Amino acid sequence: MTAVITDACKNAMLDSAVAGALLTTPHMSLHTGFPPGGGNEVAGGSPAYARQPFTWASAGSGAKAIAATELFDVPAGTTVKAIAHYDALTVGTQKTWSPAGASARRAFSVDAAGFAADDIFSPAHGLAAGNSVLFWPTVGAVLPTGIAEDTEYFVIAAGLTTDAFRVSTTLGGSTINITAIGDGDVQKFTPEVFAGQGTYQVSTYVVSLPG
Repeated sequence: MTAVITDACKNAMLDSAVAGALLTTPHMSLHTGFPPGGGNEVAGGSPAYARQPFTWASAGSGAKAIAATELFDVPAGTTVKAIAHYDALTVGTQKTWSPAGASARRAFSVDAAGFAADDIFSPAHGLAAGNSVLFWPTVGAVLPTGIAEDTEYFVIAAGLTTDAFRVSTTLGGSTINITAIGDGDVQKFTPEVFAGQGTYQVSTYVVSLPG
């Protein structure tokens, strides 16, 4: 028998984590690649980029969100692709991260017929040609062979329907060759390109517990 964790329990766990290892001394960072880390954190500019301290609101509905909007100075020539949270203003330990401008994750699958055509099936996925997506394995699942974690893919026009899509590693490029079945979650995200010095705003950042 497997029990389900209630939202009330999740809320208590998340709020108690403020004093524990997960959510202490939170500082938010911006990154130009996946997975986000020190090697791809934004740097430079005038005014200069810096991590921003932030606070968490009380948990609700099994999730915990930032209490207020965070603003970052971003140098010209930067593409922000990911947001992370560390336990220090510099260096420190990364605790959580999210793709920039991320939508909710949606389940997808690739069956035998799908990988023969390189089709990815996700009912009413809402994706459009040119969208950036990431793929995530779920518990007990394996991503289709040919699809990798922590890799930006682009939805392409070929084979795009209401319930199926194909991807490329380049914008408008050739279809990724999928060679074995698998499933998981797909997530649309929105990189932001800064041709000149600018400001990046994070108004939503949520940590939730599964189960």
